[in-house]
Amino acid sequence: MALRESLAYAETPTRAVATNAAKAKQRQPRRVSRQIARSAAVVVGILVGAVALWEGYKAMGQLTGDVIPFTSIPLPVSSSDYAMPHTWVIFDALMQPANAGATQSLLLYYLDQTSVTLREAGYGLVIGALIGVVLAVALREVQFLTRGVLPWLVISQTIPLVALAPIIVVWAGSAGMPSWIAVTVIAAYLAFFPVTVNMLTGLNAIDPIHDEFMQSINAPRWFTLLFVRFPTALPNLFTGLRLAATASVIGAIVGELSAGTGLGIGRAILTAAYYYSNAPENLFAAVLIASLAGVVFVQVITIVEAIALRKRTN
Repeated sequence: MALRESLAYAETPTRAVATNAAKAKQRQPRRVSRQIARSAAVVVGILVGAVALWEGYKAMGQLTGDVIPFTSIPLPVSSSDYAMPHTWVIFDALMQPANAGATQSLLLYYLDQTSVTLREAGYGLVIGALIGVVLAVALREVQFLTRGVLPWLVISQTIPLVALAPIIVVWAGSAGMPSWIAVTVIAAYLAFFPVTVNMLTGLNAIDPIHDEFMQSINAPRWFTLLFVRFPTALPNLFTGLRLAATASVIGAIVGELSAGTGLGIGRAILTAAYYYSNAPENLFAAVLIASLAGVVFVQVITIVEAIALRKRTN
C-alpha cells in the first residue's frame, strides 16, 4: 500500500508537467493568430495615421497659405493639388482604367507589376539570406576572416546603388542573362549584409555555460554550431531577414529602373513620373502600392518568425 501511494505521489508531478505541456500546445495556434492579427492591425493603423497626417498637412497649408502657422516660414512642401493630391483622389485614380481604352484598372495593373517586383525581391532575399548565413558561419568559425573580410563587407554597402545597378545590368547582359536576373542580383546584394551581421551576432551570443558544457563533453565544433549556436541565433536571423526583406524590395525597384525590363512596379513608377504633369495622382498611387508591398513582405517574414519560434516563446 505504501509503495502504491509513493508511486502515485511520484507520478503526480509528471502528470502535471504533461498537462501543462498539452495546454501550452493548445495555446500555440491562438498565440500565432493573435500575433498575425496584431501585425495586420499595425499595418492598418500606420496606413490610417499616414492618411491623417497627409490630409492634416494639406489642410493646414491651404489655411495658412503654405506657411507654418503664426510665422512667415514657408512649409517644406506645397499643399497644392499638383504637389499633394488628396488621398481620395489617389484612391479614385486606382479605380480608373490603367490607360485609355483599357478595361484593367490602375490598381490591378500596379498589383500585376508589383507581383513581378516581389518575385524578383523574393529570389534576391533567398539568395542573399543563404549567402549571409554562410558568410556568418565562416566569419564565426574562421577567426582571421572576421578581421580581414568583415571590413570589406561594410565597405561594399557604401557603394551607391544607382552607380552599381547599371554595372550589374551590363555584366548580366554581356553574359546573355535575362534582365530579371540582374534585378535579382541587385536585390540579393542589398539583402545579404543585414543577414550576415545579425546572424554573426546570434552565433556569438550563446550562453557561456552551454559553451563550457559542450567543451567539457568534447563535442565537435560542428555539433556545437548546429545544435547550440544555430538555435540561439534564430531570433537574430529573423531580425536580419526583416531588414533584408525591405532592402531586397528597394533593390528590386532600383534594379528595374536600370535594367529596362519593361515590367515591375519600378518601371511603373518611372512611367508615372514621366506623365506626372498630366496625372500627378498616378505617381503617388504607384508609390503607395510599392510601399504597401514592402510592408506586406516584411509582415510575411514576421508571421514566419512567429510560427518558427512559437515553441521558444512558450
